[in-house]
Amino acid sequence: MINIKENEELNKLNHSCAHLMAQAVKHLYPEAKFWVGPVIEEGFYYDMDLGDHTLTESDLEAISKEMKKIAKDGKMIIRHEISKEEALEMFKGDPYKVDLIENMEEGSIISCYSQGDFTDLCRGPHVDSVKECKNFKLLKFSGSYYKGDSKNKVLQRVYGVCFKTAEELENHLKELEEATMRDHRKIGKELGIFLIDDLVGKGLPMYLPNGFTMWNILENYIRNKEIARGYKHVLTPPIGNVELYKTSGHWDHYQENMFPKMQVDEEEFVLRPMNCPHHMVIYGSELHSYRDLPLRIAEIARDARYEASGALKGIERVRTFCQNDSHIFCTPEQIESEFKGVVDLILEVYKEMNIKNYRFELSLRDSKDTVKYYPDDEMWNNAENKLREVLNDLGLDYVEKIGEAAFYGPKLDVQVKPAVGPEYTLSTCQLDFCLPMRFNLTYVDKDGEKKTPVVIHRAILGSIDRFMAFYLEETKGNLPLWLSPVQIHILPVNNEYHLEYAKEIEELLNKEGYRVYLDDRNEKLGYRMREAVMKKIPVTIILGQKEVDEKVISFRLHQNEETKTMKQEEFLEYLRNRTKEMN
Repeated sequence: MINIKENEELNKLNHSCAHLMAQAVKHLYPEAKFWVGPVIEEGFYYDMDLGDHTLTESDLEAISKEMKKIAKDGKMIIRHEISKEEALEMFKGDPYKVDLIENMEEGSIISCYSQGDFTDLCRGPHVDSVKECKNFKLLKFSGSYYKGDSKNKVLQRVYGVCFKTAEELENHLKELEEATMRDHRKIGKELGIFLIDDLVGKGLPMYLPNGFTMWNILENYIRNKEIARGYKHVLTPPIGNVELYKTSGHWDHYQENMFPKMQVDEEEFVLRPMNCPHHMVIYGSELHSYRDLPLRIAEIARDARYEASGALKGIERVRTFCQNDSHIFCTPEQIESEFKGVVDLILEVYKEMNIKNYRFELSLRDSKDTVKYYPDDEMWNNAENKLREVLNDLGLDYVEKIGEAAFYGPKLDVQVKPAVGPEYTLSTCQLDFCLPMRFNLTYVDKDGEKKTPVVIHRAILGSIDRFMAFYLEETKGNLPLWLSPVQIHILPVNNEYHLEYAKEIEELLNKEGYRVYLDDRNEKLGYRMREAVMKKIPVTIILGQKEVDEKVISFRLHQNEETKTMKQEEFLEYLRNRTKEMN
């Protein structure tokens, strides 16, 4: 889907359409006052104060109608430059615009744009005429705190999008509809995956039985892969002493992303935002030889980070999450092979999970930033070059991002694009020469001298929460048999005659380890079948008189109208083969 904010032409068009919308709102609600109306990736929005009036869907229709009327009139959009004093006089009845103007430097030239009877404060640029903004759609409205501060008044925010042609708009709206159908928040609700309730807290998901089943399957899947590759799993507490994070350096570099500290007896604690400090302490608790390395410590770990309310999104962006985390302690000579091993594991998982649309970003330091990054040029140059060498040897395409490294070392991020919203990092692998030194970690090298190990931070699924969100959107909730919370839905045609055989099949499948739901409700068969389709259950078994008499099983696969009939053992073998298929 196109990023409107980054497209120069569409950016200008949508900025102009935001003004068109504000003009229409002013016609309908003369007392309306406006805060800001920026262009965003999905189009534009404008925050407004409508007094006691609360917007409804019918209001959006009325605003759209007025916008079309103004666009048809075709007034030119004219730029004016005025002084700060003139701007304050012009907008003196609007406290929101006055606030913006007062924060501008003295003596600055301020621009505004006029179109007919409407003038708005704005840097621009804009299109020539309101007529160019005719192909728009108002999408939704919501509440928004003034200046993003929950202590301030709630304004009303209207979102929209605008394109050059009606055809481009129509195509975009179809893409939006598809994205809505893929939104993991919608799918998660339909499939009973998770629940978020303000009484528990924003950004604190609760996983329902279906969601926790899916969670456990993913956790076991990745843990077994790690064990096969020599990882040792640990369990550490989800809180830590403030001194732990001062030692690691996170207190200075990451404190704004942590929850506030808690005083307990004589100690101060925080909810942990990451697991590396705990793992550093585990490594440092005993002596190590070079023969012990690489040591791969792994944990499926619960973490908590402060996220602004506006950034929260289902289970994709939350305040508490579970990382598929690991820290590999190795010698400098082992960096390349261990880093390659991590990339190999990422590629293996993505292939098995049928994840195809992703890209690599190599995040490097900005050598001019001496505040954010640990000051050691030789360390940084060595680390960055080693990561480049591995990626080049593997023949992977990647983009270098200057200034995006962690404070302790360069990193490789795997970026994916969700159905709704901007792309984000799914998997990551980070090189770290800094933390081992801060924790005074050592190993005895073959020459008998103590050396400092290198640490590789890595997460394959990233957080399980975010991975579930992404995978639900990738599959539209049509999960493969091995991952589906409910694998098989059994439907007796008539409970009086067919329920006993249905229970026999349920017991057979339970013994084989399948997750089965026997639907014995006194509802019509068609209704129960439609519900199985809505819940996206991979296999639906239908048992009528023929199946009872012949001791066979008739079934349909999700998204397939064909009904197949097999003998019981044949069906079990069929399921075994299907379960081996990852997608």
